[in-house]
Amino acid sequence: MISVDTKKRELVGEIQEQWPGVAARRQAGEGLLGKVVPYGIHDVATNAGWVNVGCDRDTAAFAVASIRRWWHGRGRDTHPAATKLLITADAGGSNGYRTRAWKIEVAALAAETGLTITVCHLPPGTSKWNKRLFSHITMNWRGRPLTSHDVIVRTIAATTSRGGLTVHAELDTGTYPTGVKIGDADMAALPLTRHTFHGDWNWRAPPPRPGMNSRLRNGTGTPCPIPH
Repeated sequence: MISVDTKKRELVGEIQEQWPGVAARRQAGEGLLGKVVPYGIHDVATNAGWVNVGCDRDTAAFAVASIRRWWHGRGRDTHPAATKLLITADAGGSNGYRTRAWKIEVAALAAETGLTITVCHLPPGTSKWNKRLFSHITMNWRGRPLTSHDVIVRTIAATTSRGGLTVHAELDTGTYPTGVKIGDADMAALPLTRHTFHGDWNWRAPPPRPGMNSRLRNGTGTPCPIPH
């Protein structure tokens, strides 16, 4: 079981809130190296976090790419006998229950990994119920200038908690375009099974069965890559 969440976009660079004219500096981009989007995966059983620090947009493709990187980088080694994966997620954002691209991407991940993936969304307005990873990260870097990508990755990776939380962080320089259109026919072809209780929030994406077209594609229309 993993809990997933996106932290708000953070500015990167030599800029401080107490500088004179900070708003103008932000607008001009002076002293900035852009923004990052940290996407967190929390392995609940082992109390281990994995944060994918994206340099592009917070899209459904980025969200599932983050889960994919966690699975190939740590998840499958930590849980070698796993045949199922449960994902708990907030109701909105790049992994929101209304987001078609999120469902497309999760189905593609199930086809790639052979896992039966179940997604359970928290009801709207109850995101605080989700197992929180970024509350510890925020406390760890509070008041610390985020001057570079390396500083951000190292600061996140240094996060711990009294409960034994450990965190791994990586920089993701990939591009994740917005505005990807998912048609009704694409959705109808997805092998998703809705749960009886709130099927809009709770559903399952099984791995491909014999005879099923397993050439699922991600939201960009290109074959889903499998990291090595």
